This record gives sequence, structure tokens and C-alpha cells, in this order.
Amino acid sequence: MVEHKPLKKSSPGTKTDAAVPGGMVARRGQFLQAMRQMTFEAGHFTTAELAEAASVPRSTAQDWINRLLREGCIFTKEEKHGRSPARYASRSAMPSTTCRRIFTTVDGDDVEIFHECLSSGCAGFCEFHHRKAGGATLSVTRDGMLLLERSRIGMPVSEPDLTNAAVGLVSVRREGDTIVQTIRSVYGGPAYSLSSMMGQAKGVCGVSISSADGLVTGEVRTRALVHVTVGIDDTDRKGCGGATFALSQALMKYLTESGDAIGIRHQVAVLSQNIEEKTAGNSCSFLELAVDPKILPGIAAKISRFVEEESVSDNWGVAISQGLHVSPDLLALASRIRSERVTQEEVLTIAKEHGIVTFGGRGVIGAVAAVALRTQPQEVLLDLTYPVQDS
Repeated sequence: MVEHKPLKKSSPGTKTDAAVPGGMVARRGQFLQAMRQMTFEAGHFTTAELAEAASVPRSTAQDWINRLLREGCIFTKEEKHGRSPARYASRSAMPSTTCRRIFTTVDGDDVEIFHECLSSGCAGFCEFHHRKAGGATLSVTRDGMLLLERSRIGMPVSEPDLTNAAVGLVSVRREGDTIVQTIRSVYGGPAYSLSSMMGQAKGVCGVSISSADGLVTGEVRTRALVHVTVGIDDTDRKGCGGATFALSQALMKYLTESGDAIGIRHQVAVLSQNIEEKTAGNSCSFLELAVDPKILPGIAAKISRFVEEESVSDNWGVAISQGLHVSPDLLALASRIRSERVTQEEVLTIAKEHGIVTFGGRGVIGAVAAVALRTQPQEVLLDLTYPVQDS
């Protein structure tokens, strides 16, 4: 057994822990430190080992074990069995994972891989190194703590350059309803994340790990979800309140909390200011969602019903599209809606040609523009002096 420094004992004639203000707290900290040290070095400890490390009777050691078990600071790793004593372990202060969620959306062979982190620092680290490593990554972007990596199924296996990068994407493949991304990293923090943390993220169906030649390779499995964009407009009314941006945020909350979708992002886009009927800034909103294909058939009705019930305007409009790409025709239409009046009939015709489902009244004009503007950068969405960019 590893030797441990005994805990400090009270000098003869001093008051006991219970009688000294703060003494019990200090004693608790000393026992916890000893337990953590033994857990770190041996993976567990027994009552006898704690008693020896703390230089206390076994009964005292067991009293502290029972107390800290109740508090949840330690746990029973192995129950007592025959002559084998019970084994305990300290709970680590380390987070079990910094990966909150990993999920993928698919459109044909094109894949978007999302890593939602608990820290913008971790997301920034991965963004930098995945971009630097190259490999099967076509592009990498980040929005706060959400990392987006684009790749393609069936691309030739492309080794990431890990000479100056710590982690990179090797390949992406599809197995039935599952997307398998192969990630390779150097040893250290990235390998720890790949081997010990990613498997605990929401959305991950499994992780398999192998190592060779100083590198760690992991296969991360996630469901193949559908990328859905929801455009919303004209839900408010002059003098009656309401706000499209707020209603659309409420819709995302409703869909994510019900389990119908994973929310990716919410955005606001400004449309033509030369519309007499506008309430204020003439802004529409869109949501991006990841949806299970099995849920997809019923989600449009839920969305339209929610908007209809929450809107204070009878002119509300909803547009729903699927996929990762926006056609040049839709971009051209959105560009016109940003600068001039376009009829509802023309918008509905073009939307139908491109598989966009619409609901409601004249608000569908701005709603269709919203889904068409999904790929545009922030400055284009909010500043009409910036032209719409090719998708």
C-alpha cells in the first residue's frame, strides 16, 4: 500500500474537534484529502487503509466514511464480499465531460457536425485545431460554444496534419441511420476528451477508441438528423404588441423542451424598409433545428399551430425548409424582398418549386425570405447595404 502522511492530531490537553469552532470542518477536509489521494494513487481505499493513513481507530475511519457517503463526497466502489473489505473511492472534482452535445445533420452526402461545449474556450480550441489539421474537414465555424464542422460522406480518407495541430477529422461515413466520424488526436488533453468525454455527450450513440504510433483514434457515432429551417414573420401588430423575434425564440424553446428537435440557432434578418404595412424595423426571424426523420412528418403542424396561437396578428406567416443548401433562385428572391415589394403569389410559387412548406397569410413573404437567408453572415442579415452572398 502507498504510504500516506498521517493527519494532524490534536496536542494533549487541547479541545476535541467537536468543541473547537471550525475544527470539524478542518478535520473533514483532512479526511477528504486523504481519501482523494488514495483514490488517485490506487483507485480506491478501504476502512483499514484510511485508518492507517489518518492514524485513527478503524471505528473513527468508518464513521467518517459513513458520513461522507451520506454527503455524496465518496461512493462504494465494491461491496464487502466474504473476507474482502468494502472498497470506496472519492468522487472527482473533474467534470465528467465538457462536451454537452454532439449531433449531425445530413443532406445527401453532405454532413454538418455540431459540437456543443460547456466552455467557449474548449470550443475555440477545437475550432482552431480542426481547421489547422485539415483532413476531412471542409470548413469550421463557431458561434459561442457551438462548433460547426462541415464534411462529406465518401470523401477519400484524408489524414489530418497533426504536426502543428492537436486533433482533426479523418473521415465521415454513414451506416444506416448512423453517422460515424473518425477523429484522430495527439496524446494529452485532446485524447482525454476523445476517449473519456465525448462518449458522455448527449446525442452520442457510442465511441470506440484505438491507439498506435503516439496517436489516439476514435470513432464517434451519432444519429443522421435532418436540418430544418423555420422562417417566421408578421406575428406582431401596431398598437397590440407582440414581437416576431420573441415568438420564434419561444417556439424553439417549445420544440427543444418537448424533445421534437435540437435547437441549433435563432437569427433575425432585416427586410425592405419601404413596406407601408411594417410594424417597426420589418425584421423576420428564422430557427435552425436538427430533427429526427421519424418526427419530421408531424413537426410542421406543431410549428404552424404554435405560431397561430401565439401571434397577435392575423397576417402571420411560416415557411419550413429541409436540407443544407439554398438555391440561387431562393437567394435572388430573398435579395428582392430585402429591397422591394414582392407579391405573396410569386413567393408562394417559388417556395413550392423548392419544396418549402408555407402556412398563414402575407407573413409568408418574410418567412420564405428568412429561410433563404439562412446561410448569410450576420452583417448581411442585419445591414441592407450588404448584398446577399452566394451560398
